[in-house]
This record gives sequence, structure tokens and C-alpha cells, in this order.
Amino acid sequence: MTEPTTSRPPGDGALSGDGPDSFAVQIADQIESFTVAVTEVAKGDDPDSAVPYLLLQVSQLLLAGGRLGAHEDIVPEERYEPDTGPEPDMDELRERLASLLAPVDVYSEVFDPYVPRSTPVASRISDDLADVLSDLRHGMAHYRAGRITEALWWWQFSYLSNWGPTASAALRALQSLVAHVRLNTPLAELNGLDTDSDAEDGDLERQAGRVMEAEIAQPLGLRNGRS
Repeated sequence: MTEPTTSRPPGDGALSGDGPDSFAVQIADQIESFTVAVTEVAKGDDPDSAVPYLLLQVSQLLLAGGRLGAHEDIVPEERYEPDTGPEPDMDELRERLASLLAPVDVYSEVFDPYVPRSTPVASRISDDLADVLSDLRHGMAHYRAGRITEALWWWQFSYLSNWGPTASAALRALQSLVAHVRLNTPLAELNGLDTDSDAEDGDLERQAGRVMEAEIAQPLGLRNGRS
């Protein structure tokens, strides 16, 4: 992700003396918890719990995001953003998540619900989570370097501009997967959604149904329909 290069107005910072107050600590703790949790899920040691666990983790992260969004504008003290060094490579985590979530990784999303007649586009949960983690880790680099206000500014700015909408879209997809299981409805919309897939008509739907039953319904104790 490209760092902001434009100058910024000087400010007093969000925190007195740029020290971590309770708000900063709580936000950082939630972000660190999410980062560790998604990294562990991507290892694939417990694939049966991947979808419900990711649903929980993204939901909790968005609570922190909502607090950042509701907070007054955080203005960093320095005119330019300090260099955080090389950005972490997210390709391995992205690929692990894609393999873990196949074939329910791809879903349909409208980028901006306030744009009239927006056309849905194909998105991937694995791409979304990797992009969110990239933003969060960038801010965490500032936080660990003691630049607390800078970290909060970055998390707030990127929540509004990138990781907030991205995590919200992933949450909607994950919630929809669980809802399809509970309501016993097929995933017909996945058929043909992934334009680079060689799967035949109906194949993705059948695969998705099997994945839902094995990875979502069983761990949650869900059943198809009511007994």
C-alpha cells in the first residue's frame, strides 16, 4: 500500500504527550488480537472452524473500527508520515486463506451502496482479509515505534478509506455463509461468479454446499432445516 505523501496540517495530536491512553491501548489490543487470530486461521490447523471464527474476529475488529470512525479527527503532530520500513509480504497468507476457503472464497459485492445502479463485482474473502491486515500492520509499526498518535491517525484514515469498507464486505460474505446454512438455502449465486474458474455449471454450487456442511454446519451444530 502506498503511504500518504502529501503534507498534513500540524496538530496537537490525539493524545497528550503522544502516550498511549486507554483508547489507544484498547484499539491496538483489538487490532493485535485480530492479526494474530487471522494468521492462526490461515495456518489451516483447524479448517472446520475457519468460517465461524473469521466471522467472530471480523465482527470484533469492526467494533474497533466503529470507535475510530466515531472519534473526532485525529491529527498527527508531524507534517509528513514517518517511514515504517518495508511493507510485510501478504501473498503467503492470502494464498493460504484462499486455499482454506475454496470454493466459498469468491462472493459478489457492491463497492459503494450510495452510487446509483452500482454493478456488483466479484470479490474474495482471502483478498479482503489480507488487505485489511496490511493496513492494520502498517499502523501497528507506528504504534510499536512509540508514535501513538500517528498510529491512530493511520488506523482512522485507512478505516474510512480502505480497511473499513473491505472488512465490512468480508463480514457480509461470512455472515451470509452462516445464514445460508441456517436457512437451508443454496449458494446458486456462486455459479459462474469467478470468471477465471474452469468449473462447469453447477459445480461451484455443489462444492460450496459440501464446504458449508463440513466447515460451518457441523462445528456450529447447525442442521439443514428444522427437525
